Amino acid sequence: MTSSGKKRIWALIILGVMIVLSAPGPAAAAPPDPAGNLLSIDMGKGENPGKVSVALQIFLLLTVLSLAPSILIMVTCFTRIAIVLSLLRQAIGSNQLPPNQIIIGLALFLTFFVMTPVWQKVNQDALKPYLDNKLTTTEALKSAEAPIRAFMFKQTREKDLSLMVEIAKLPRPKNIEEIPTTVLIPSFIISELKTAFQIGFMLYIPFLIIDMVVASVLLSMGMMMLPPVMVSLPFKLMIFVLTDGWYLIVGSLVKSFNM
Repeated sequence: MTSSGKKRIWALIILGVMIVLSAPGPAAAAPPDPAGNLLSIDMGKGENPGKVSVALQIFLLLTVLSLAPSILIMVTCFTRIAIVLSLLRQAIGSNQLPPNQIIIGLALFLTFFVMTPVWQKVNQDALKPYLDNKLTTTEALKSAEAPIRAFMFKQTREKDLSLMVEIAKLPRPKNIEEIPTTVLIPSFIISELKTAFQIGFMLYIPFLIIDMVVASVLLSMGMMMLPPVMVSLPFKLMIFVLTDGWYLIVGSLVKSFNM
């Protein structure tokens, strides 16, 4: 590096130091205007220790919203409905019809429909008393948890509950109230997966029979180069429409929750 280049670098360093030293310090900064503050969060001790501060309520609300998809999948009937509808689409062999957006949208609305009595119970026993300052945050959470636990217990098999209790190394519970929610949720998910695959297996059988019949006919006619799916798909769609398949499947899904 030449001497002129070194001088240029040192000049830039000295100029940067002078700019930093000439900047006003904290003492020179203008005091904030209290009247101009649009939002102020006070983390001091409140008058009522049992009541959560506004800042903590906002933090908890944002946390719940970020976990809402996971909560929806884990503690509602969404898992069973989404899996059954996806297996139905694969059994028909219509590739991406209906699209994923329609499958998920239908599963969501059916979930809201099935879970409406549970949400009404939560609103009546927990949310309204909490908004009316009749319950503390802890009491409201316990009251909201009770209807959801009751729904999950109805759909959970005793075998799955025993498995999770054994894995968690908990003492044998005397009643369902002693089973913690951390044990109930995975048990509920396992039961939902098993039920969904059982329903999906029953849906696969008629469409599988149609595929086998079409493949046998094409093979006997010597049309081995023609894919059987291209021939069987119109027949499967026709039979599905004639039997009003969506009515039967949606009705069976909703009735399977014994609400």
